[in-house]
Amino acid sequence: VAQKILDRYFIEGGKAPEEPYRSRPMPALPLHRDLEELFVVSNFVEVFLAKEGHDGQVGINYLEKVQLPTLPSLYGAMLANVDWVLMGAGIPRTIPGVLNRFAEGEAAELKVDVHGAARDDNFRSRFDPAAFVGGTPPVLPRPKFLPIIASVSLATMLLKRADGWIDGFIVEGPTAGGHNAPPRGRMELDELGEPVYGPRDVVDMEAMRKLGVPFWLAGSYGEPDRLAEALREGAAGVQVGTAFAYCEESDLAPELKRRVLHASRRGEVKSFTDPLASPTGFPFKVVLLRSTLSEQAVYESRRRVCDLGYLRQAYKKPDATLGWRCPAEPVEQYVRKGGREEETHRRKCLCNALMANIGLPQVHENGVVELPLVTSGNDVVQVARFLKSGA
Repeated sequence: VAQKILDRYFIEGGKAPEEPYRSRPMPALPLHRDLEELFVVSNFVEVFLAKEGHDGQVGINYLEKVQLPTLPSLYGAMLANVDWVLMGAGIPRTIPGVLNRFAEGEAAELKVDVHGAARDDNFRSRFDPAAFVGGTPPVLPRPKFLPIIASVSLATMLLKRADGWIDGFIVEGPTAGGHNAPPRGRMELDELGEPVYGPRDVVDMEAMRKLGVPFWLAGSYGEPDRLAEALREGAAGVQVGTAFAYCEESDLAPELKRRVLHASRRGEVKSFTDPLASPTGFPFKVVLLRSTLSEQAVYESRRRVCDLGYLRQAYKKPDATLGWRCPAEPVEQYVRKGGREEETHRRKCLCNALMANIGLPQVHENGVVELPLVTSGNDVVQVARFLKSGA
C-alpha cells in the first residue's frame, strides 16, 4: 500500500510551487479503495511521526461531522498505536464500539447522516481490517476515547448510550479555537455579528464531577492560574490549543505565525466567532488577518471550487441514490443539487483554507493559489506573552 502511494504521489525534490497537487478521488459512499488507503496511511504516518523521539502519549482529534474518512482514519491511527482519540462537532456515540472492534481486528460500520433520508433508510460506511490487510489483521491496543462536549446533558447521554466505554470528556467552552458548539436555545448575535453565549452555556462543574469520569477543561485555559482553577473544579487537567499553534514546532505556516504573534504583541489581533463561515453549520473561530479569507473582499474575490470534499454533506436524490453537496461550493451547483441559496451565504471552503494554513495551498488554473483562514481561540489576543523579550 505504501509503495503504491509513493508511486502515485511522491515527487523527487518536491512539488514546484506553481504546480497543483495531484488529485485524488472525492469522498463518497462507498469509499474508493485508493482514498481508503490514503486515509489509513496518512493517519498512521501522522501518529508515527508524532511518537518519534519521546515516550510520551499521543492523541488525535477528529470531527464527527467529517464521517466518510472516520473508519479508515481511526484504523490507521491505531496501527501506529495512538494513545487517545478525541472527537467533537457532533455526537460520537458509536465511536467507542468502533475502537473496540478494530482493536480485535473486526469490521466496523458507521451510520452516515443523509439529508432527506427516510426512517427506514440505512446508509452506512464500513471498514474491514481483514479485507484491508488481505489476511488476519493484528490485535491492536485500544486507545482511550474522549468526546468533546459542551453540556452535562450530552456527557450523560453518551455515558448511558455509547456503544462501548468512554474514558472521559473534554469540556470545551465557547472561547476555544476551531469549531464551537452553538449557543443553547435560539441563536442570537451581538452587535458585531457573533453568537451570544449565556448562563445556559456554562457547564455545571458539580454535575460533571458527579459523573465519575475524568474530564479536562478547554477554552482559554493556557495560564497557570486557569490550570489551578480547573484542578480545583475537579478536572484532571486542561486542553491548550492556541498557545501551541504558534510555537516553533507547529505546522502553521511560519509567515502566518509571525504575523499573528506580531499583531498580538501590538494588541491588534482578534478572534471572531463566525456563525456562518463553516459549512458544517457550527460557529467557527476566525483570526481577523489581512490578506486571508477573514477579509470580506478577499473572500468575495475567491472563485468557489470544491475539489477536496471533506465537508460535503450527503443527500438523498429522487432516484434514492446519494448525492453530495457543500454550501461552500459554487452556489449554482449547490442549488442545482437541491440546496437553498441562503445556505451558501458567507460559507467558506475550510478544506482548502486549512491546507493553506499549514503551507500546503492548492494551485488552480492561471496560478491562483488558495488562501488561508486562520483559526485560534480568544487567547490569541495575548499569545505573544509566551515570547522571550526581544524575540
